[in-house]
Amino acid sequence: MAILNILRYPDARLHKVAASVTVFDEGLRKLVRDMAETMYAAPGVGLAATQVDVHKRVIVIDVSDRRDSLVTLVNPEIVEHHGESDIEEGCLSVPGIYDLVPRAERVKVRAYDADGKAFTLEAQGLLAVCIQHEMDHLEGKVFVEYLSQLKQTRVRAKLAKQLRKSA
Repeated sequence: MAILNILRYPDARLHKVAASVTVFDEGLRKLVRDMAETMYAAPGVGLAATQVDVHKRVIVIDVSDRRDSLVTLVNPEIVEHHGESDIEEGCLSVPGIYDLVPRAERVKVRAYDADGKAFTLEAQGLLAVCIQHEMDHLEGKVFVEYLSQLKQTRVRAKLAKQLRKSA
């Protein structure tokens, strides 16, 4: 397994729309393992392939306290959504930034696992928000783009300052 490089906002590659997975093979399973290892090491609760510069419709999520409940979603599609969430979001591609984004409180998702087996998942709370957040990445959208122009400007300035400090 390998720790993958996570792209940082406003990297243009984060805006690339991911392609559907058509081949379920060892390469896909390795990508899922590497993404999971990267997410856990970051540490985070979700990671989309887009964030590691692989533009395939693949997501890994683990919102459990023990970090032992990995969910893999390949070619995910939300088929139902209900309610409104009030959970603040963060993102491995936008470190140190947290804000509220309009999301559904509950979702029903149809997807495939890494072996190509179809399944349906009903989620609520943090898991539901995380699924929606990561699915946005697959569409080339980063959560801060839901924020006002003023907040987006502040985010870019804060990230630029972080980058200067780490250089």
